[in-house]
Amino acid sequence: MNKEWSELNKKMQSELKKNETYKSGIDTLLELRGQLMKVLYSFKNELSRKEFDAMPFLNAKGYHNKNIAYSLWHIFRIEDIVAHTLINNDEQVFFDGKYMERINSSIITTGNELVKGQIEIFSQQLNIDALYAYISEVKESTEKILNALPYDMLKTRISPEREEKIASLNVVSDDENASWLIDYWCGKDIRGLIQMPFSRHWIMHIEACLRIRDKLAK
Repeated sequence: MNKEWSELNKKMQSELKKNETYKSGIDTLLELRGQLMKVLYSFKNELSRKEFDAMPFLNAKGYHNKNIAYSLWHIFRIEDIVAHTLINNDEQVFFDGKYMERINSSIITTGNELVKGQIEIFSQQLNIDALYAYISEVKESTEKILNALPYDMLKTRISPEREEKIASLNVVSDDENASWLIDYWCGKDIRGLIQMPFSRHWIMHIEACLRIRDKLAK
């Protein structure tokens, strides 16, 4: 893991544990996300449309066996679902902004169910400019939720009603590669969700994207 990102992630996790350092923890998280977002926008500036869909590590084990377009979709669909349906109990940016049509996506899910050639076929149809508009709006809306979230909410666990709501929206596929997600999210408290979908999840997939980018540059 990138050393600076790793240190910021550790600092954030430590700060979130105490009421007196909680706001500093949110600030650290926002700093980390700002650095990661710069990397995501570097892809938009540097890569061709074809490179967003390239899968140079198709048969590898790890997140780098996907492609960059898919990874962007996956990171921010998960964040949108977790931030808005599970934590804030309001409308997802994806539905409110009619992003399925704007991005030209064939799915509304996180994409966990897609493998190998399915990922490439899916990503090739995506409107990259609209995908980046979605990314920006999700990031901004999540950070508004985080800035308004009181410390005493961090130990709150996801209610059965919200778990049922996630299932009813069909935003997680019932495929075995995806269906575990609902139990995973709903087994965490809000602090746990902040420490994964909103931070560590970004790092893991962005580092995989950088590996793909570097391979394509050779």
